[in-house]
Amino acid sequence: MPASNMSSIDPSRRRFVQGLAAAGLLAGAGGWPLRASPGAMRGAALSGTEFDLVIGESPANFTGRVRTAITVNGTIPAPLLRWKEGTTVNLRVRNALPAGSIHGHEASIHWHGILLPANMDGVPGISFDGIGRGETYHYRFTVQQGGTYWYHSHSGFQEQAGLYGPLVIDPIAPEPFAYDREHVVMLTDWTDLDPSALFARLKKMPGYDNYYKRTVGDFMRDAKRDGMSTTIDDRKAWGKMRMTPTDLSDVNAHTYTYLMNGATSLANWTGLFRSGEKVRLRFINGSSMTYFDVRIPGLKMTVVAADGQHVHPVTIDEFRISPAETYDVIVEPAGQDAYTIFAQDMGHTGYVSGTLAVREGLRAPVPALDPRAILAMADMGHGAMDHGATGHDMAGMDMPGMDHAAMGHDMPATSQAPAMQSHPASESNNPFVDMQAMSPTPRLDDPGIGLRDNGRKVLSYGMLKSAFDDPDGRDPGREIELHLTGHMERFAWGFNGEKFSQAEPLRMNYGERLRIVLVNDTMMTHPIHLHGMWSDLEDEQGNFLVRKHTLDIPPGTRRTYRVRADALGGWAYHCHLLFHMEAGMMREVRVEE
Repeated sequence: MPASNMSSIDPSRRRFVQGLAAAGLLAGAGGWPLRASPGAMRGAALSGTEFDLVIGESPANFTGRVRTAITVNGTIPAPLLRWKEGTTVNLRVRNALPAGSIHGHEASIHWHGILLPANMDGVPGISFDGIGRGETYHYRFTVQQGGTYWYHSHSGFQEQAGLYGPLVIDPIAPEPFAYDREHVVMLTDWTDLDPSALFARLKKMPGYDNYYKRTVGDFMRDAKRDGMSTTIDDRKAWGKMRMTPTDLSDVNAHTYTYLMNGATSLANWTGLFRSGEKVRLRFINGSSMTYFDVRIPGLKMTVVAADGQHVHPVTIDEFRISPAETYDVIVEPAGQDAYTIFAQDMGHTGYVSGTLAVREGLRAPVPALDPRAILAMADMGHGAMDHGATGHDMAGMDMPGMDHAAMGHDMPATSQAPAMQSHPASESNNPFVDMQAMSPTPRLDDPGIGLRDNGRKVLSYGMLKSAFDDPDGRDPGREIELHLTGHMERFAWGFNGEKFSQAEPLRMNYGERLRIVLVNDTMMTHPIHLHGMWSDLEDEQGNFLVRKHTLDIPPGTRRTYRVRADALGGWAYHCHLLFHMEAGMMREVRVEE
């Protein structure tokens, strides 16, 4: 197996600079920095079956200002862990957070996308009690899969403060593709703000980062293009909703600094290649709130795995990766010495770049940010809508024949979207629901807002097809429909208009096969992650399409997937936008005999 790009370091030398002086971790008080070579960052790599991980704090500087980060064994990202399928791993995780830490006293690690016993999953309050200061928790389980994954904290906002790391599992069976070397490319977002302060700001001023509200000049341009009447009607509709079509993400580059393997664009993380080699790039989105649009100008990328699972190869120019997703791609660099790995945020407000090169110190041209995308009503599945001044008046949403009481409960299995979408009773007259999608569709062939017709071949879910048949084979015996809901101005999020604190657990019967239907009733896109079990996405005809652990649900979509309830215990089920989860978009799933 090709060696990882992340070389080992002496674990006693835990204070170092990530890249150049303006980016990375600084030495502790009285210490000296271990400076990476110019233009490159290398984190620790650990392999085998025995691991000792220490969660602590370190000073960090990615913007010219020193802040306190949460680190594992002193690094951001946390060490690359390399396991082998079929082995039993022992991970001793010690909480060494200091007393009075702004990041809290409890710690945890969740092994994202990994099949394991519930008490090894690492979610305080559901899977276990968390790891108290000074305590060590022993994670022990047998590795049942191969591929590219990651791990992160599930305690408070520690993930946002740096507690995340890559995870690579070498499979038992030979993989259905060849390559000469590999690099892990982990994309994350960093803020100099205390993450709890950022959350408080979102609750008070959710539009703080939206610098791009439309102007009189935009109105005149739209009127010239679309006609005055159409433009006025469009502005009225958005005004009635008290929303803006430029609000694609809650936090963007005005607050965030984007990192690639813990390095800023200035630091220029570099992965080496020899001309003519096949290089496997393991992309991981370990960010808290950021979707990235990724491309390598001058290189085609062949997607060979999604969320650690092999797919039939598909060659593309660009892909969007939601928080928590992973994609493995093969590239064949030749003909030039350096290529830019370019990852811009979904709103196209900022980017992070790194380099594939034949030697350290090289750079290739960095493309300009793409034009900002503008949401349309069609993006949100709106056929009919009536919002009161505060989102309370949902009367206009009621359509003849709607059975609100049935929504969110067991229903006859069907994979087809209704002509007019009904909604759960808990959404009606709900002060925490500001909109509903009336005509949602799967839109599996849509690459996403801001990526359509951009002159590049962009990946969509419809292009992904698992390299294996449906591993279960049974038709779902029942169906659960859930609506992703929220209120933009209140920054309140939930399922079916209910926050985590208000909702009863979803119950599954051990061994059953069921279908989950997700309807996005918000104008935001949400990556939804079910712990402990696979999510088998269906196509529009209800056929098995691709196996994933995280499913992106854009505005105005209705997507369905199958779940085999083969893991007893309590499991977290949530939006993987950290602040959406914290604001209520989370449920507990209980699998019971």
